[in-house]
Amino acid sequence: MRTFPLVVVAVLVFPSLHAQAPSPTEPIGRYVVVPELPGMGRAPNVEATAARRRGLLQRIGRGAVLIPAGHERDLEKDYVQDNDFRQWNTFFYFTELETQDAWLLMTARGPDSLETVLFLPPRDPSQERWTGLRLGPDTTAARLSGIATVLPTDSLERRLAIARFRAGGPVYVPLDQNTRQEDRILNLSFGGGDVRNLNPLTDSMRAVKDADEIARLRVAVNISVAGHIAAMQAARPGMYEYELEAALEDGFRRNAADRLGYPSIRPGCTTLHYDVNRRRTQDGDLVVIDAAAEWGQYTADVTRTFPVNGKFTPRQKAIYDLVLGAQQAAFDSVRPGMTMRELDGIARRYMREHSGKLCGDKTCDDREIFNHGLGHPIGMDVHDVGFSRPFQPGTVITLEPGIYLVAERLGVRIEDDVLVTATGGEWLSAGAPRTTDAIERVMRRR
Repeated sequence: MRTFPLVVVAVLVFPSLHAQAPSPTEPIGRYVVVPELPGMGRAPNVEATAARRRGLLQRIGRGAVLIPAGHERDLEKDYVQDNDFRQWNTFFYFTELETQDAWLLMTARGPDSLETVLFLPPRDPSQERWTGLRLGPDTTAARLSGIATVLPTDSLERRLAIARFRAGGPVYVPLDQNTRQEDRILNLSFGGGDVRNLNPLTDSMRAVKDADEIARLRVAVNISVAGHIAAMQAARPGMYEYELEAALEDGFRRNAADRLGYPSIRPGCTTLHYDVNRRRTQDGDLVVIDAAAEWGQYTADVTRTFPVNGKFTPRQKAIYDLVLGAQQAAFDSVRPGMTMRELDGIARRYMREHSGKLCGDKTCDDREIFNHGLGHPIGMDVHDVGFSRPFQPGTVITLEPGIYLVAERLGVRIEDDVLVTATGGEWLSAGAPRTTDAIERVMRRR
């Protein structure tokens, strides 16, 4: 993520699930908007969400599950990167709806008995003049959500009481920073009944992506790649970092990114999460851009390091090639059953064995030089659930080795997104140039 002199910017973009293969002139994340749906107007994959709900209830056996949706953000008080509504992950995972102030109630009376009810607040046309369209408790919501029973939120308490009686088991609710302010969740949690945290169950499901999730991630990654290439081709010595950031994010937005996956990061020289992006680049600088797009509520995570003038120096290339070799060694070992910790060890061993004197008296795997982990899962969060779990087909991770030499103000990081398959790994971000030669070729097209 750093090479000195170096500049870094970070951005994420997400594609929609129902995107069709775009023509060369169409945005990567293009999809057909459903006007009756709030938010992005992206139709949920009702088969995928129904399968997730069935999978959850089969794990529970008997019991009830109550999941709240997110609320409107207070733009007078919240300092948010984007001012649009973003659904809470657990509610989205089981519905793919971007509606607000809703509740999902699922009841299982055995592994083959599942009842699902969606609760929505009544529509308020006068309020919608300010907030935009909302879903209401009607047949339109039932049709678009794929959930047959849709009721107003004022009937939730009665239906929850019935569900608890019929299920004869515990009530599962998500207990996290989002729900700790939900009065209904708090009352259930401290009401003396058998109430359990839903998150360990949903996290175990989310750690392995289904086909719908992988499709969304592919769009997000492809949009992110387009932004990185746009930044490379815009780069010139003397540009300010915010100009590179603008080129990067323009590449995301022009390809229909929903939003940034995380704030744009330029690791200031050897500062990993520097995001001020105000420095002016100089001839000879390396630029480290850690950025990705979110699409369909799933985010990529890509980092590229390149010379602002389009040509690596021999010293920069030597450090870069060592980082690239460590990343490739880790990728070659990706397979089901491996863990991120094991891959981290493989990458560090490669650096140790190939360092020579590149990092002075220390080998380049030293914790002061390669001072972060090799990677992490991605999904609805850029640091997604399942970090310590052995990989399975459908796990999606990043591989991001780096070398940061503070005394030289020199840093390099390469980060790619990888899908674990039954036989190994697949580079999802292969469209972004990885080698020094490929990067220089792209930059010569400026």
